[in-house]
Amino acid sequence: MRRNRFCGQRRRFLKTGSAALGAAALGAGGAEALAAEKVPEGDPMAKSLGYHLDANKVDAKKFTTYKPGEECDKCKFFGGKEGATWGPCQIFQGKLVDRHGWCTAFQKKA
Repeated sequence: MRRNRFCGQRRRFLKTGSAALGAAALGAGGAEALAAEKVPEGDPMAKSLGYHLDANKVDAKKFTTYKPGEECDKCKFFGGKEGATWGPCQIFQGKLVDRHGWCTAFQKKA
């Protein structure tokens, strides 16, 4: 009888410990580690948002909201570290975008 009680406690400890380790990994930059997929320009969502890997190649006549100097690393949805080439984007569900990229969802950081 006593053995079963300890087995249940051990099982509960292992479940709780696993959840805590997962949460710690996400809190310590794990979100970037999970977002390893880079958004290609050919991605359907990227196409619908006019995403370009290089903002200098945006056709300003086609994308009238584009203004020179706007790049992903200056957007409030970009979550990359300062100077990082790629960073997670909230618009693309955490997938990585080029810091020199641009899309129609651009919103200047405050």
